[in-house]
This record gives sequence, structure tokens and C-alpha cells, in this order.
Amino acid sequence: MKRKRVIIIGAAGMDYHLFNTVFRNNKAYEVVAFTMAEEQNLGTTNTSLRRYPPKLAGRLYPKGIPTIPESKLEEYVKKKRVDLVVLAYSDIPYAEVMHKASRALASGADFMLVSPEHTMLKSRKPVIAVCAVRTGCGKSQTSRKIVKLLKDRGYRVVAIREPMPYGNLEKQIAMRFATYEDLKKHKCTIEEREEYEPYIERGLVVYSGVDYEKIIRKAEKEADVIVWDGGNNEVSFYVPDMLLVVADPHRPGDEIGSYPGEVNARLADYVIINKEDSAKKRDIETVVNNIKRINPKAKIIHANSKIIVEDPKAVRGKRVLIVEDGPTLTHGNMAYGAGTIAAMRYKCKIVDPRPYVPSNLKKIYKEFPQLGKVLPAMGYSKQQIKELEQTINKAKCDVVLSGTPIDLTKILKVNKPVIRVRYELDEKGHPNLNDVINEFLKRTKLK
Repeated sequence: MKRKRVIIIGAAGMDYHLFNTVFRNNKAYEVVAFTMAEEQNLGTTNTSLRRYPPKLAGRLYPKGIPTIPESKLEEYVKKKRVDLVVLAYSDIPYAEVMHKASRALASGADFMLVSPEHTMLKSRKPVIAVCAVRTGCGKSQTSRKIVKLLKDRGYRVVAIREPMPYGNLEKQIAMRFATYEDLKKHKCTIEEREEYEPYIERGLVVYSGVDYEKIIRKAEKEADVIVWDGGNNEVSFYVPDMLLVVADPHRPGDEIGSYPGEVNARLADYVIINKEDSAKKRDIETVVNNIKRINPKAKIIHANSKIIVEDPKAVRGKRVLIVEDGPTLTHGNMAYGAGTIAAMRYKCKIVDPRPYVPSNLKKIYKEFPQLGKVLPAMGYSKQQIKELEQTINKAKCDVVLSGTPIDLTKILKVNKPVIRVRYELDEKGHPNLNDVINEFLKRTKLK
């Protein structure tokens, strides 16, 4: 039987996992290329770094699999006589899903979405999965609290994260992070550090990489419980014994209008509506009603995202440059984050970074106009890190208010004080995360 020729379109994350679980050893298909999502993976347009290597691709792909710019999708479909284009994106609106489908269909290829049933791996240890309906809802603060609550009860807990791998894929197959030296060892980008560093700061262990079968087998050796802390709004890569999904009332409607966010919302055991302390009542009600309509069995947890400023006196009334989490602002489409909320709380004067940004960062402001007076912590490449540092040093401000999860001073040399803004999940009433863990332990018979 002739093998169907496939292109997987994605953003250097779910696309690899989809290939590994569905296509790698499947003789019915031949994956001829991955695409590079230029609009999301800013700073990583060197496609030579994106070839999926033979070591990961398996015996059917002795030369590995090339990566092409997504802009060349139509051309490549025709050139390679592609039969099927498979979507492996996260965090895109439904209209964009159909734009991509239309491009594939008009080029002569079929278009496919793959169910999580086919991509979830089974762990030998119980799994709590934390997913979301959009990037930046608060998955990681939720996951970190769950890990702590379980550890406080005496369980060995390991978290598994899924950011996009940007370096040498063969060296990133299965990575373990427990110290700051591990971040240097694996040459992590700022985005990757944002995922791992908050765990390290709390003395916790987190795994990540490319091959999540290998990752889970390593993690199982040192854990009683696995906590899946998903990237963006990805579906869980593992079969969960309990699935929590975080929603954001600052973006009401996205829980039913974003892919695969709605998939997560429909699968959830619990939906956490986060950031209620800074959201409008009508927007909270919109999210609640949407969840009840599509998943009436899900239990709803109401929560605040508690903002903690390291040194309030150092920022109150001052001229501040706000640095926020990059992915939340860019493909998460948020115009602000924890740093902005803190600046408003302490009556700061917000300094506009745009007069000071070099050329590469200017392109980001053009592409994401909602950024306004906020500086995104872009750091996918050495050039972006350098430009981030230059912008901070040139800005005429008293202090930098950093809403990114990492300590910027560990990777940047800046000439002004940096005050960190942290955010922690703070549930209101019942059910809360303790209730979730009680149910999880009973369900998995760990108690």
C-alpha cells in the first residue's frame, strides 16, 4: 500500500509529540516535513536547527525530517505531492485553524486534527494534569501549588513541562532540571527558563524535552505522583487520573473559541477560573456559563492570582519599566500581566520602552501592537537577549518591574534595580486544591 505523504504544521512542540506517538513507526504514512511557525517562534527562523534528527525520527527516517517555513506550505504540498496536512498547533483561534485548513485544501491535500486519545501516553504512576484554555491563564502557579501540597503530605512528586525546544534536539531528548546549573547546561532560552526556574527556586524537580515517552519513564523512577504542567494550552501528553484546566476571565469566550483550549475545557474534571480579583464580574460569569454549557460535569474552582511584589517601597510612585512574560503577551494576545497590575496598584508611572528598543524588538511591537508600554521578555536567541538588555539599560526609569517568572539579573547585566513580581494561586472557598488532591488520592488509591 502506498504510504500517505504528510506535512505536520506546528510550532516546535506538540508537532514533535504528535509525530512520536502517531507517525514515527507508522508505515501507512511518510512525514515529509514539519513547518516552522515564524509568527510564534520569533528568533528561531534558522531552519537548519529544526531538522528532526534520525535519532528521534526512527528507523523509517534515516535522514531525519526537514523543517520548512510555514509560508511555503502550498508550494511544498504541490512539490512533494503531499496527501495530508496535520495540524499540531496550540493556542490559535478557530478562524486561524480554518485558514490553515483552507490553505491545505486549496493546495490539494486533506486536512486533519488528531484526538488526544491517540497522543496521550500511559504512565505507570498516577498523573495530575494541569492544562489551560489559553497561554498565560496560570497553569504553572497551579501546578507548583499542587506539587507543594502533595510534597507536604509526604509524596515524592515530579513535574513535567512542555515548552518548545529550541536548541540541539538530540541533546534535549529528556532533560532533568533541579539546579540553576542545569539551566546553563541545557542552554535554555528565556522562555524555557520561565518554565523551569520557578520550580528550581522552590527546590522542586521538573523534566522536559522532546521524547515524552523517555521523559515519563525517567520521571517515574523518582516519583510517586507525576504532575503534568502543559505548555500554552496543549492537551495533556499523558493519560490523566485527574485533569484540571485553568481559564482566564480577562479573555472571556476563549474557552470556547481557541484550539485546543476548548478540547481541554470539555475534558476537564475541574475548571479553575483564575485572576478573578482583577477581572470584571460579567466576564467571570461568561466563563462560568460557557464551561457549564460545554462540560456540565466539571467542578468549578474560583481563584485569585495573588500578586506579590518583593519590595513595594522600591516601586511605589516611581518611574517603572515593566517587563512581562513574553509568550503570554505575544501568542497569548494579552496586553499586560502581573507587572502591569502591580504598577497600577502602587501608583507607578509607566515608562514606554518603545523609544529605546533596537530593530529586532521593533518588529515584535509591529507584529503584536497590543504590547503598548510593556516590554516582553523575548529571549529566543542571543540577539534578542542582547536587545532586551540594551532596552532596559537605555530606558529612563527608576526601577524595572519584572512580571516574568525568572530572575532577569541571572542572565542580563542591567544598570538599574530589578524588582520581581510573583503571582500565586489563591482559591476562594470550596472546592479548592486540597479538595482536588483528596479526590485524586482516593481515586488513585494512594491514600
